[in-house]
Amino acid sequence: MKSTTTTSTKIITIVNRLACSSLESLWGIFYILVFLAPNPTASSREILESNPKKTSEYREFEFIKRYCLECHSGEKPKASLDLSRFDSMDKILSEALLWDDILIRLSQGDMPPKEADLPTLNERSEFLNWVESSLQKAACQSGPHAGPAVLRRLNRAEYSASVRDLLDIHFDAGEALPSDGSGGEGFDNASETLFISPIHAEKYMDAARVAVEYAFADPRSLRRFLVAEPDEKTSPEVAARRVIEDFLPRAFRRSIPESEILEYLALFHAAYKADPSFMVAIRLTLQAVLISPKFLFIAEEPNFDSKPHKVTDHELASRLSYFLWGSLPDDELLKAADEGNLSDSRILQEQFKRMLGSQNSRKVRNFSQNFVEQWLGTRALGREFKPDKSIPGYDSELEGGMKYEPVFFFHEILTENRSLLDLLKADYTYVNRRLARHYRIKGEFREQPKRVQLTDENRRGGLLSMAAVLAVSSYPHRTSPVLRGKWILETILGDPPPPPPSNVPELEESASSVSSESLRQRLELHRQDVACAQCHDRIDPLGFGLENYGVLGRWRDKYEGHTVDARGALPDGTTFSGPAELKLALLGRKDQFVRHLTKKMLGYALGRGLTYYDYCAVNSIVDKLRANDYKSHHLLFGIIQSVPFRFKAGIASSEAERASTLNQDESIHD
Repeated sequence: MKSTTTTSTKIITIVNRLACSSLESLWGIFYILVFLAPNPTASSREILESNPKKTSEYREFEFIKRYCLECHSGEKPKASLDLSRFDSMDKILSEALLWDDILIRLSQGDMPPKEADLPTLNERSEFLNWVESSLQKAACQSGPHAGPAVLRRLNRAEYSASVRDLLDIHFDAGEALPSDGSGGEGFDNASETLFISPIHAEKYMDAARVAVEYAFADPRSLRRFLVAEPDEKTSPEVAARRVIEDFLPRAFRRSIPESEILEYLALFHAAYKADPSFMVAIRLTLQAVLISPKFLFIAEEPNFDSKPHKVTDHELASRLSYFLWGSLPDDELLKAADEGNLSDSRILQEQFKRMLGSQNSRKVRNFSQNFVEQWLGTRALGREFKPDKSIPGYDSELEGGMKYEPVFFFHEILTENRSLLDLLKADYTYVNRRLARHYRIKGEFREQPKRVQLTDENRRGGLLSMAAVLAVSSYPHRTSPVLRGKWILETILGDPPPPPPSNVPELEESASSVSSESLRQRLELHRQDVACAQCHDRIDPLGFGLENYGVLGRWRDKYEGHTVDARGALPDGTTFSGPAELKLALLGRKDQFVRHLTKKMLGYALGRGLTYYDYCAVNSIVDKLRANDYKSHHLLFGIIQSVPFRFKAGIASSEAERASTLNQDESIHD
């Protein structure tokens, strides 16, 4: 018998040809989605016609004249962007998506440039609010809008989970893949950043080979996908067809036409001819499936109509599973899609509850971890953030407890349909043995996190008092009211401060010998500078409310010999003293918090950044949450029922014929 290595060499060209053929097909779809995407100008015209009322806000247009036109006007405007034509709200609405991008640049402090005449914080904020509210109002007059059909690569975590569930192996197949950057609403599943490079192709080949070999070495895994083997009644070809017919629908997450089955059956034949071993040939065939773009990409059919269409049931199944599980649909979800009733509201709700049920706890926890660690920034713990050696008590067991506390906490809120406001203030949390000792919580604990009821003396409850959050919003060697205040504004309230002006010297806040009392005095002096006060009046008082917690989140009444002063205030002037009162103050702005969380979750669910077109869906979901005590299922199922999640936009009618012609090219569907 010939060796596996020899066989692999002989058929590698066939495997590559099959993968490349599939990749070319996907690039064809990609061309259609990108270049024939919904026409923003046409959409803006529809909004404009439904909103004939003209708004004239002299002061806001003066903002454009004073702070924008120096660079963006004349014969050669910077970045070829001439803003002088925008002298009315109608004109802004006519190029709404352009202004959506401008708002992001303004809010991040990229515009105006640091060397230019800069607006005050209030001027910038008022202008941003005016344009954004005008865009939202115009967009929502015609109801929520559908987004584009999905075309994106699985990120590393999704790839690992999909291979694990497909082959039923306990092995991280994606460990060697390049890491994915964040995009969209701050997550690594955003289509804007999921590029593919030559290194991916090489790594996918290696990952597929190792994963399949791992699965073939495990009898339990083999039972999951090796549904037939040759015997006296079954030929190798018949057995291979049965395996392929069972494997492909799960791998590609949809019904499989005969032509695709024949493609992989031909590959099996080539491998079997080179080495007449059924196990070798079927193993190489399954490896080819795992490097196919039809497995590696979530690729929905483009909508060539001028109007939005519902996503197909199989597309809905994938949207659901990669949202709530971060992995591919299971057999029951695919069965509902095959029967064509997944989009039925009753069946959809049944599937939603089943997917969050205890039998799928591992998958939901996987979702909780992926979302929470990126939203809160706690993924940095043990990576970008490691406490200084001067901070005692840090070890791997404590790090594990710190990282898992918000994950298990969030998992309970989702699966038990608890109020999202528990994220701000709760009387329970999850700790392992080491974290319980760190928090001085009494009881019997093990290495696995355990739910514990909190009392006032624990001084815990909600995200703000969790050690992981407090650590990543500190310096490695000491706490920082500035970092923690900024974290609250960005992560909890969704109101990030702009970057500091370039002409303002940085506060030397990182010296290890600075006491809590002297730091407060230095920050107060810093805020006497008008340019500094614009931001620090909002940031610092929030951060001081958490000064009772050290770098690793342990409670302290004194620091460097001084009693901790944890007095602070919200940007609206609401005062508080200490973390308990800070939490109550933030609960007073619960709608702002819930709206920000909804935007984050919707962006994560859609796998892309939100535009102002999506804000009507956000508004609708927040209204339902408010009416239902902010229960978590109304967030998740509200997203699943939303127009952006259930529909995909059509292309503009003026481009429909061109797209239809391209769609007749059979190579796109091969």
